[in-house]
Amino acid sequence: MTRFKSDFLRVLDERGFIHQISDPEGLDALALKGPITGYVGYDATATSIHIGNLITVTMLYWLQETGHKAISLMGGGTSMVGDPSFRDDQRRLLTPEQIQTNIDGIKRVFGNILRYDGPNPALMVNNADWLLKLNYVEFLRDVGRHFSVNRMLSFDSVKLRLDREQSLSFLEFNYMIMQGYDFTELNRRYGTVLQMGGSDQWGNIINGVDLSHRMGGPQLYALTTPLLTKASGEKMGKSASGAVWLNGDLFSPYDFWQYWRNTEDADVGRFLKIFTRLPLDEIARLAALGGSEINEAKKILATEATAIVHGREAATQAAETARTTFEEGRLAESLPTIEIASSELASGVGVLTLLVRAGLAGSNGEARRHVQGGAVRVNDQSVSDDRRIVGDGDLKEGVVKLSVGRKKHVLVRPAA
Repeated sequence: MTRFKSDFLRVLDERGFIHQISDPEGLDALALKGPITGYVGYDATATSIHIGNLITVTMLYWLQETGHKAISLMGGGTSMVGDPSFRDDQRRLLTPEQIQTNIDGIKRVFGNILRYDGPNPALMVNNADWLLKLNYVEFLRDVGRHFSVNRMLSFDSVKLRLDREQSLSFLEFNYMIMQGYDFTELNRRYGTVLQMGGSDQWGNIINGVDLSHRMGGPQLYALTTPLLTKASGEKMGKSASGAVWLNGDLFSPYDFWQYWRNTEDADVGRFLKIFTRLPLDEIARLAALGGSEINEAKKILATEATAIVHGREAATQAAETARTTFEEGRLAESLPTIEIASSELASGVGVLTLLVRAGLAGSNGEARRHVQGGAVRVNDQSVSDDRRIVGDGDLKEGVVKLSVGRKKHVLVRPAA
């Protein structure tokens, strides 16, 4: 029996989203009483958020889906400082133009997951709207005086950095004050009472809760998700070719589908709860499948997760591409594709170089190990010589199919 009475917290609890809540009974009672407004903040450090952020975006989805108001906060102001949490060095400082470009890219993902129009629309807000207009001395007097340096130094995100005797700039030290102020400002502007985030953000979120109390504001609430790891203990978010981005131009829908298809057996039920919208009884049925049948559950996980991020059509196409490639052995034109200059292909390109350029290996050394392990194929023919040259004589139907293992394929096409 669930411990929560409100639909919002009950759904999050049943699906495995909850790690910590500052006042569970108080938040549950408030959410049961009527609609509440909650938010998650995202700094614009790249043109896309990655799969590690998907769990918090999904929490915003369930907040909206259960009748509450969801705010996605873009960190146009905080991105100019950079979150120092659990980092060994200071983030690269971004220009306002770079930050805006990143925000424009990130917005595309949110538009696929949350509803920003129609009934009960989500809001997208930029903290640059208030942070960049602050008078510094007034801010220090009105807000900064409520922050205890002793307490800030005790947070794990800061303490670990200092314990390693690594520099923490005064600029970075201001970040947690700015994030705390965001919460109070969002409460003033939109009546926001809940901030959600990953477990690594607990200290920063609690700062906002405490700040509201110290400034005579209303009771605010914090909710964090657990650190997302695979059953093997490995942190989620990385693939063989790098970060798993949510924007299709950085990580294709097909690669995204394959990432979920490769889920470890022990993670299928947990990931179906968090990353799909399937009913819990259907998830329980799929998670109970054993032997080779679990692969069908993985395909459903891959298709449903991909549909949420990239749309149903892209998900269906990715599933069909995988089916024709692996089950029927045919060349699927919708496989990820890279272009190589026709002149370069005519003179020949080393297979190790090609594997790296195709994103199938991170370095020549890794590519060589794939070859030595018998994992590399060109046009479905095994490659045993790491000095193998790929040229225009390898073109089949106008492309060269490059593969590592059974599930990683890229088409190499000569540029026009």
